[in-house]
Amino acid sequence: MAKIIALANQKGGVGKTTSAVNLAASVGALGKKVLLVDSDPQGNASSGVGINKKNMKLSTYDVLINRAGADSVITPTVYENLSIMPANISLAGAEFELVSVDKREHRLKNALNLVRDSYDYIFIDCPPSLGILTVNALAASDGVIVPMQCEYYSLEGLSQLMSTIKTCKRLYNPDLQILGILITMYNGRLNLSMQVMDELKKYYAGKLFRTTILRNVKLSEAPSYGSPIMYYDKHCKGAEAYDQVSDEIIERM
Repeated sequence: MAKIIALANQKGGVGKTTSAVNLAASVGALGKKVLLVDSDPQGNASSGVGINKKNMKLSTYDVLINRAGADSVITPTVYENLSIMPANISLAGAEFELVSVDKREHRLKNALNLVRDSYDYIFIDCPPSLGILTVNALAASDGVIVPMQCEYYSLEGLSQLMSTIKTCKRLYNPDLQILGILITMYNGRLNLSMQVMDELKKYYAGKLFRTTILRNVKLSEAPSYGSPIMYYDKHCKGAEAYDQVSDEIIERM
């Protein structure tokens, strides 16, 4: 049965989708069967693994709103052991359409339960908000990875996110755990980065991943080719870092 991991942060631009795509690909390359669930209306995780959003017939929206079977939506990618439940802008409407739905917080969980035995790991890329799509992901997951930058606003928003995770754990998913905080786009030459890292070590020492993701040009280029970093340039520092984080995820789970 698959371990389900959500990547969540209400702040945008923190490397959440980059991390979801690259961790899913890296774990797949380790011989694990992986499903990547795109739960962000921007659909960047889908395009990040080469899916053309314009040609998409069914998406995560259909799973949540139209009760389409997850197996009818899941699409294999060209990458080893990696499939995706794709998304596009239609998913934006789900936030409003689910408001009046009974047990709306468990729509994604119920859908994934039907395919969970077919995978070893399921990664969910959440939208940059704490709305019903993110709550659905948290209710379905065993663990949460929080990607964040070493910036003041990211640090400020972390306590709010932790509070939301605790609320979801209490109300919808008592087994939910914080798998770790993943530092992305790190620049050790900046005083601010080091100061924020010191604060994180003070309050969240046991939750920080050992590996940090450094700022890397190749990581920025790979999505435009619809490719995870390990297939775009497996020898760059970004690919090596995500490989190390993948090993740590398997160890922690």
